[in-house]
Amino acid sequence: MYKLVLWCFVLILYAGLVGQNSVAQEKVAAGVFQYGGVVTCKPCHLTPKSGAQFKKWSEEKHSKAYETLKTPAALEAGKKMGIADPSTSDKCLKCHVTGHGVDAKMKGAKLTLEEGVSCEACHGPGSAYKGQKLMKDIYDGKVDGAQYGLIKPTEEFCVKCHNKESPTFKGFNFKEAAAKIAHPVPKAP
Repeated sequence: MYKLVLWCFVLILYAGLVGQNSVAQEKVAAGVFQYGGVVTCKPCHLTPKSGAQFKKWSEEKHSKAYETLKTPAALEAGKKMGIADPSTSDKCLKCHVTGHGVDAKMKGAKLTLEEGVSCEACHGPGSAYKGQKLMKDIYDGKVDGAQYGLIKPTEEFCVKCHNKESPTFKGFNFKEAAAKIAHPVPKAP
């Protein structure tokens, strides 16, 4: 029973929906939404017209989060923590890959470890909100994205990984970090 309660709590926290719509929380906890992987997000977030979010992500550290676990520095840091291989350790993977620790039925076939910390790690599993019309309605404020699993990362969400648990932690300034990775959708003319 303890594991089930803990699992549901972790799933809700991981999805970043604490404090948001209770219907969305229930759906996430029930595994209603599925991670599609960055290849599912890429087509609609590739061009400058849409904000070129994919390009921005692919050029920053989140996209290489899994790769870093295979570096000599990561192996050394892991060794100090009693971890033989950071690229296979739950302690490391929980923050270095999208969807780690969730039920397998929530992972689409295109989600890979190699994509590191991708769109859905921060914005929630995209199976329900990935449609172009729905996204337009969300951006226009006609629909609450939380109903479809879309989240807006907050400082509380980000510090779940950017914290002292990490052996390479050197502090975290949410406003500065958010500004570095900002990838807004341009307003339509």
